[in-house]
Amino acid sequence: MNKDSENLKEAAKEYSKKLTTLGTEISKIQFSYKVQEKKSKEYWNNRIKEFRGYNEKSLEYYNQAYSLINLVNKDESHMFMLSISKLRQLGLEIIRIMEKIEENPSIIDSKDKQQSQWSKELKKQITEQSNKCLNHEKSMNSSFREFYEKQVTKVLE
Repeated sequence: MNKDSENLKEAAKEYSKKLTTLGTEISKIQFSYKVQEKKSKEYWNNRIKEFRGYNEKSLEYYNQAYSLINLVNKDESHMFMLSISKLRQLGLEIIRIMEKIEENPSIIDSKDKQQSQWSKELKKQITEQSNKCLNHEKSMNSSFREFYEKQVTKVLE
């Protein structure tokens, strides 16, 4: 084995180790995208904090995945970087919507028969945005797993 391939193998092992650690940290957070109809300001304040923490750790994980992909295949890493950027945008939009709900948490209550169109629209937006973010993350995980199995495992052998 030549020096370059040995260095590549060692770097890939190090990135993989960091990814495992970050993945474990993310799983401990146990964030769920499911939207709940909680009407307290405290709930939404905590929800925003939880999401920010989860999103920050997820972005750290995906940036680490990007570094590993970039090590092995520069072209694919550029596409993955675009996915990270989209995830960041989706996350910022979720936070923006949750902050609006936090200002007036009663708008999330579907039992309220006097809900305004604005309240209904905001509830629809948080559900749609959460679903978009969840599905985008699933897609990123799937593409990274596929890349890892096809290309990184060859490097690590």
